Amino acid sequence: MTSAREDSRTIRFGAFELDLAAGELRNKGVRVRLQEQPFRILQMLVESPGRLVSREDLQTAIWPSNSYVDFDQGLNRAINKLREALGDSADRPRFIETLARRGYRFLGTVAADATQIRSLLVLPLENLPNEPDQEYFAEGLTGALTTRLAKISALQVISRTTATAYKRSLKPLPEIARELGIEGVVEGSVLRSEGRVRISVQLVRASTDTHIWAESYERDMRNILALQAEVAHAIAKEIQVRLTPGEQAQLAHTPIVDPDAYDAYLRGLYYSDKRTPETIVQAINSFEEALARDPGLALARAGLADAFGALGWWGYVPPGKGLAKAKALALRTLQTAPNLAEAHSALAWALKYYDYDFQGAEWEFRRAIELDPNYSVPRYRLAMTLAHLGRFEEAIAEGARAVRLDPLAYTVHGAMCWVYMFARRHDEHLAHGKRAVDLHPEAPHMRWALGAGYLEAGDFEAAIAQMRLGAQLTDAPLFRALLAETCAVTGRRDEAQMILQHLQARAGEEYLTPYMFARIHTALGDRDEAFRWLNTAYQERAPWMVLLKRDPRMDSLRADPRYESLLRLMNFPS
Repeated sequence: MTSAREDSRTIRFGAFELDLAAGELRNKGVRVRLQEQPFRILQMLVESPGRLVSREDLQTAIWPSNSYVDFDQGLNRAINKLREALGDSADRPRFIETLARRGYRFLGTVAADATQIRSLLVLPLENLPNEPDQEYFAEGLTGALTTRLAKISALQVISRTTATAYKRSLKPLPEIARELGIEGVVEGSVLRSEGRVRISVQLVRASTDTHIWAESYERDMRNILALQAEVAHAIAKEIQVRLTPGEQAQLAHTPIVDPDAYDAYLRGLYYSDKRTPETIVQAINSFEEALARDPGLALARAGLADAFGALGWWGYVPPGKGLAKAKALALRTLQTAPNLAEAHSALAWALKYYDYDFQGAEWEFRRAIELDPNYSVPRYRLAMTLAHLGRFEEAIAEGARAVRLDPLAYTVHGAMCWVYMFARRHDEHLAHGKRAVDLHPEAPHMRWALGAGYLEAGDFEAAIAQMRLGAQLTDAPLFRALLAETCAVTGRRDEAQMILQHLQARAGEEYLTPYMFARIHTALGDRDEAFRWLNTAYQERAPWMVLLKRDPRMDSLRADPRYESLLRLMNFPS
C-alpha cells in the first residue's frame, strides 16, 4: 500500500490543506498537529468525498493486526482527535459524518492538484476490424471495463448507456466534457483473433483534448477478466487514484473464464441494454447459453435475474415465470458472489415487485449502491421505490444522482417519469418523458411514459397519440391495454370497450396483468369489476400492485373501504 508520505499531492478543503508528501495538515497555512492514524483516516476520507469509507476498509488499511476491541477503541480515539483538529462536531458535522456501525463519510468540498482526474467517460471501444457481427463484443467489453472502473469509489464514472450515445460522435472532447461534467476520457479499440484479445487504450484530458497516456494489453480470452483488471488498474495508477483494500482485492480477483461462456454473456449484455420485449428474450437465451457453458459465471446469472425481472415487471409473462425466477436466480448468485452489485439490484427488484417487501428492497438497493456508487440502475430503481412510498424528496434526490451518472440513458428518464407522476409534478414528468422518447423513440414503454405525462397534464390528444404509437411498436398486450385505458379516460368509451373485449378474448393466449384490467374498468367507472381484478392481481402477486397507493389512475377508488383493505394487505410502510 502506498504510504501517505510517498504521495506528492496536496488536497484542499475549506481552509485546510492536506499535504500528502509532507504528511501535514495545515489550516490557513499553519501546521495542525495530527498523529499518523488520524492523518491516514483523513486521507482515506478526502480521497472518497461523499462516499462511505467502511470500518472494514479502515481496519484493513490502518489496524490490520489488531483485535476488534483494540481497533474499535483506536478508531474512536483517532476520529475524536481528527474532529478536534478540524474543529468539527459529531452532532453537527461539517467534514466527517458518522454512519452508525458502517463507517464515515467526508462532507466537505475537495479541490485536488490539477494533475488529478476524478471523473471519467469510457467511450465505446472501436471494433476491429469493423465486423458488424462482432459489435456486441466491443460494446460488451466497453461496458465491462466501465463497470470495473466504476467500482473504484474515488472515481465518478459515467455509465455505459450514456457512453454509447457518443459512439462515432463527431463532437470535440471539450464539448463532451462540458455536457457531462467529466475531466477524463478513455478511448481505444479492441481486437479479437485466434482466441486472444487485444485492448489498446489512451487517456485524454477532456477539457483540453490533451493526450496523457496510452498503452496496449493482450491476453488469452480465458484471462479476459485479468485483462480488464489490468487496464483499470493502469488507468487508476496514471490518474493517481487511491484504491481501498477492498478495491485492490476486487481487481486482484480475476478467475479464468470459459471463452465461449464469456462471449455469450457479452451478447446477453448487449441485448439486455436494448430493453424491448424481443431483445430481453434474446438476452435470456444468451445468458442461459453462458451458464450452460460455465455455471459459475456469476455475472451471467445476475444478468439473467435482471432480464427475468424486466419480463415480469412489464407484464410480458406472469409473475411466477418472471419475478419468481428473478428472485431465485439473484439469491443463488449471491451465494457465490455476495459483493456483486448487479445481483443485489436484481434481488431488490424481485423483493419489491414479487414479495411486496419494500423495506427489504430498499436495503438491497442501498447495498448495491454501496458496492458500486457509480451504478445508475439501483439508484433510479430506488428512486421509484421511494416514490411508491410517498417519500418524494428522497426519490427525486436519488433520481437526480442517477441522471448525473447516466444522463443519456432513456431508462433513467423513464424511471423519473414514474417518480414525478406519483409526486403529481406534471411539468417535470413531461420533460423527462420527452427526453426518454428523444433518446429511444422505438421503445414502447417510453411512449407510454410520455403519454401518461400528457394524460395527467390534461392534454388528451397528445396522450392518445403517444399511446397509439406505443401499441404500434410491439405486440405486447400491455400497451394495447394502456391505450384502452387512455381512451376511456379521454371519453372514447366505444374504442376502449372494443380493445377491452379483444384483450379479454385473448386472455388465454397472451398474458396481461390483472392490474391493467382493473385500471381500464376504473376508467370506465365500473368499480366492482375493478376491485375484482385488483383482488386477482393481489392473489397473483402482480408487480404493478405496488403502484396502488400512489397511482393517479386509482384516485376514484380511494374513498371505497375495499381500497383501504387492499392497502393493508399490501403492507405499505407508514
